[in-house]
Amino acid sequence: MIRELVCVVALASGPAGAVEISANGFLVRHEMTIAAPAAKVYDALTAQIGVWWNAQHTYSGDSRNLSIDLRPGGCFCERLANGSVEHMRVVQWRENQLLRMSGGLGPLQGSGVAGSMTWLLSPTDNATRLELTYSVGGYIAGGFESIAPAVERMTGEQATRLKRFVETGVAGEAK
Repeated sequence: MIRELVCVVALASGPAGAVEISANGFLVRHEMTIAAPAAKVYDALTAQIGVWWNAQHTYSGDSRNLSIDLRPGGCFCERLANGSVEHMRVVQWRENQLLRMSGGLGPLQGSGVAGSMTWLLSPTDNATRLELTYSVGGYIAGGFESIAPAVERMTGEQATRLKRFVETGVAGEAK
């Protein structure tokens, strides 16, 4: 029998996040409204990722080393002083609407997992609805229950930073 755990978390800035965990994988989901047109959100998501992505979630410690090559098979990559790392691979994109990538982020990369991350943008009245999902399945030592909540927090943080950057021009929290 597969035991499934669902926990819902509200982030301080308002976006809702959720994680579903099973014996063979997990799904994280974040939904929020960004006070900007979809074209502005999409540009920030794809062309300016190095400005808003938290540098603590990079190998180099510098998010300016991140880039996304928007084409099928394109790389969400990071330059390193002595090499590079592919975080994910672009599998589908539709300008101002969708970015879908496959791969395992961070510690998932070295495990026997496959992941699919989707950033879906939907226009609303004077804003854009963002739905971020990351579905991961396969095998990971120790199971998914310990890592899935951390992935939910990390993806939620990135979505919140994107929202903050698009709306205010600054990704980090105000001090």
